[in-house]
Amino acid sequence: MGGFFGISKRSDCVSELFYGVDYNSHMGTKRAGMATVNNGVFSRSIHNIENSYFRTKFEGDLHEFSGRQGIGVISDTDAQPIIVNCHLGKFAIVTVGRINNIRELESELLEKGHHFCEHSYDIINPTEMIAALISEGSDYVSGIENVYNRVKGSCSMLLLLEDRIIAARDRLGRTPIIIGRKDGAFAATSESCAFPNLGFRIERDLGPGEIVEFDSEGMRQLKTPGEEMQVCAFLWTYYGYPVCQYEGRNVDEMRYECGKNMGSDDDTDADFVSAIPDSGIGMALGYAEGKKVPYRRGIVKYTPTWPRSFTPSTQERRELVAKMKLIPNKSLLRDRKVIFCDDSIVRGTQLRDNVSDLYESGAREVHMRISCPPLIYPCRFLNFTASKSELELITRRVIKELEGDHDRNLEEYAATGSEKYCRMVETIREQLGIDSLQFSSIENVVSSIGLPKCKICTHCFDGSSHD
Repeated sequence: MGGFFGISKRSDCVSELFYGVDYNSHMGTKRAGMATVNNGVFSRSIHNIENSYFRTKFEGDLHEFSGRQGIGVISDTDAQPIIVNCHLGKFAIVTVGRINNIRELESELLEKGHHFCEHSYDIINPTEMIAALISEGSDYVSGIENVYNRVKGSCSMLLLLEDRIIAARDRLGRTPIIIGRKDGAFAATSESCAFPNLGFRIERDLGPGEIVEFDSEGMRQLKTPGEEMQVCAFLWTYYGYPVCQYEGRNVDEMRYECGKNMGSDDDTDADFVSAIPDSGIGMALGYAEGKKVPYRRGIVKYTPTWPRSFTPSTQERRELVAKMKLIPNKSLLRDRKVIFCDDSIVRGTQLRDNVSDLYESGAREVHMRISCPPLIYPCRFLNFTASKSELELITRRVIKELEGDHDRNLEEYAATGSEKYCRMVETIREQLGIDSLQFSSIENVVSSIGLPKCKICTHCFDGSSHD
């Protein structure tokens, strides 16, 4: 995944650009970059942030930037921004998305005489690929439409021009772009939590496939949005920061509602509800309300030094970080029956370690409640997990155990309450060694988001997809 921020302002924008990009830090952990333009001169800086935070890496670079507009990005993939000079003019670009057919596009463009300079992980830098596709257009709009038409996957982007910024949301709106406004400035961001402390108010969300341009004085629509939308459900259940909102729906409100709906239907005997922090907190608060039992912090995250658990490069290191940063509260857990809420189960290894620690800390019973349905299909459109194989998903390993083939009867396993679904969940429960396990239904996730199901991507839950 990744997140970006762009600003155009009547006066120098560097400080607000710096903090606006930083407010997207929860969306990526590998690369970060900023670019500004001043009197036609572009300045850029890119850093690896795998072992440090964005602010730490870029504070020393701020004196190198100047200008009234700029863009920046936090990314889990390629080095960005890219600065391009083509027949359309000079521009810098940042992107969020995934190009599934990048090898095919590379071959096509090389045959046409294009060349590529940037490489990441032995493939063409995806952002440079997007820039090359834009350069094939007769203008910026037709170039961006070329991206929409030819990229299989998803792509949202910001383009920094000498006198304005162009914002273009993915054709199916899989990732968001929110426009903010204050006196003398406009901004665009992936995450609306970038706006409040910088004094911006939300103007509106861009629609799927919509293209706009803005400067410090105003915004103009260049392409109207499409009717079809497939915004990612995981933005609410996991990735989004609690104060963010997408399509007008606040992340923490969604998580609370999701938990409340599950809790109201749960007759499990429990002394209190707790969360696997941080993304399970909103759900757990709602669960406690729906079930009418107290919310207590039975496990706490040590935040001063430990990074996010998927930051380290190896699975072994990720699991160690996940274990070390969470501290069970033995005084609360001792001889108690506790319902724990978490956002998802991907591989199951981290949760298995957490559960073991909870029992060792004296919990009499441990019940797990998950705010999204079982993840049965790898994401085809965004990079929301580091899984390289379907068999890294605990659901597929269990299906292989039950069926002899990890690809067999997937629709039945994805159907909440079906015989095969219940067998899968029970097998996962046994492997995790917990007293009970329940997942949210797709219907509850959709209802809690508040959009029609046809506008939400639930591919990882049920295999549905819109290309």
